[in-house]
Amino acid sequence: MKHVSILPLYDATMTSIDSAHQIFTRVNDFMRYQGKPPFYQVEIAGTEKTMELSNGMYTIHVDKTIDQVTKTDVIVLPLLCGDFPKAVARNEGYRDWVVDRYRRGAEIVCLCVGSFFLASTGLLNDRKCAVHWAAKNEFTALFPEVVVIDDSIITDEQGIYTCGGGYSYLNLVLYILEKHLGRDISILASKMFEIDIERKSQNPFVIFMGQKRHGDEQVLKAQEFIENNPTELYSVDGLCERLAVGRRTFERKFRKCTGNSIAEYIQRVKVEFAKKHLEAGRKTVNEIVYETGYNDLDAFRKIFKKFTDLSPVDYRKKYAG
Repeated sequence: MKHVSILPLYDATMTSIDSAHQIFTRVNDFMRYQGKPPFYQVEIAGTEKTMELSNGMYTIHVDKTIDQVTKTDVIVLPLLCGDFPKAVARNEGYRDWVVDRYRRGAEIVCLCVGSFFLASTGLLNDRKCAVHWAAKNEFTALFPEVVVIDDSIITDEQGIYTCGGGYSYLNLVLYILEKHLGRDISILASKMFEIDIERKSQNPFVIFMGQKRHGDEQVLKAQEFIENNPTELYSVDGLCERLAVGRRTFERKFRKCTGNSIAEYIQRVKVEFAKKHLEAGRKTVNEIVYETGYNDLDAFRKIFKKFTDLSPVDYRKKYAG
């Protein structure tokens, strides 16, 4: 039997705590129906016996305080909300305990932006971490030593599991069930809780937001020009000439500041422009592609799919009102 400790972190969402508790507990019912013994012992373990969440909206009574948990096999870190640096500071009381239990062999299952707390422990240094696309820039600025993955839903790094995307933590829990109990139980949980088991990427949900906290005025000017002119067709050389900068040096600086090459940034802005018009549904796909400045429809389709995992037609079917 595996002991699961779900930590009700300060500023955590009640839904993520309850969902994890419900699914791990329900699996024991699945096992009983199959004539097998329960697999999980699930407890809520906090720094205090009674804790408030969501600015006092909820009160949770824990099963044990963390100093009463002598051994655990799985630690679940819930999704955080609000001001992430403040949330990390408020949860310092968990930090040493989490690090110590991981070093003793416990797995860590980190739900979405609970990763801000996990990264503060140092356990993610030089490891991959899936981060919600909207939190990527802030996370990268706070924890530059972590290898951020913003396209995949799940990462699996030496007993530490992370996920990106608000409710993608449900997919991570299914992934953990499959690792512990096999594909059949994971599929059964997927059916019982009606969770789409095949979600693997955040790309269809991403709204591109350029990193602008770098403070480099030349790079900011380039970003502003690109974002203000999504329908123009111009080359990287042309942009550098406009800004009176040398291409090679500026390209290196631009990538360092934004995480994208200049060409990628231009492509992503044009894809974002196309997405908004596809969602509106008033123009044909071809009209929208031509408006982005592309004359080659196939070339734009490839670029669009690179960043969204969908063709323009499929994107419209998914999101058009």
